[in-house]
Amino acid sequence: MLLHDTRNSLVHSHSRLVATVGIEDLVVVETEDAVLVAGRAHAQDTKRIVEQLKAASRSESQAMPQVYRPWGHYRTMVITEGFQVKEIVVKPGAKLSLQMHHHRAEHWVVVAGTAQVTQGEGHGDIEQLNSFLLSEDESTYIPLGTVHRLENPGVIPLRLIEVQTGSYLGEDDIVRFDDVYGRMQQISSP
Repeated sequence: MLLHDTRNSLVHSHSRLVATVGIEDLVVVETEDAVLVAGRAHAQDTKRIVEQLKAASRSESQAMPQVYRPWGHYRTMVITEGFQVKEIVVKPGAKLSLQMHHHRAEHWVVVAGTAQVTQGEGHGDIEQLNSFLLSEDESTYIPLGTVHRLENPGVIPLRLIEVQTGSYLGEDDIVRFDDVYGRMQQISSP
């Protein structure tokens, strides 16, 4: 942050440079997906902006760019019709649920660490699962409807880029078959 002639203000930056010049009694908060500027006396009214975002069905009202899960976190980098790109970080020793998707395929590229991938032979096939390791700069493709799981057997965080393609990319397009975190409800997209 660069602040010049800034008085009685709160300025917070999450991901990029924020500079202020000649301001007083303001709240300025920058995140990866939005910037808020409010008078200090009206900071409590930011809930009205959130209500407007919800009424307009804007994603900023619901999802943060970085979403935390028991196994680690993911960050949506690009989302548009037909594809989505995420950075996924899996803690050492953690694993995602054994799952499948009805509406999307996934391509994983390992950026750092080691991934153990478990994958079914065919669509929805939980009986014949194969496991294999991927190292840095290696990738795999998970076709639509294929049972799969991602694990980090290593001692450093596993970082990968996931490219999702399909007709529906919502987080509710997950059918879980096994989950060490107790999230066994089966979820399908509308």
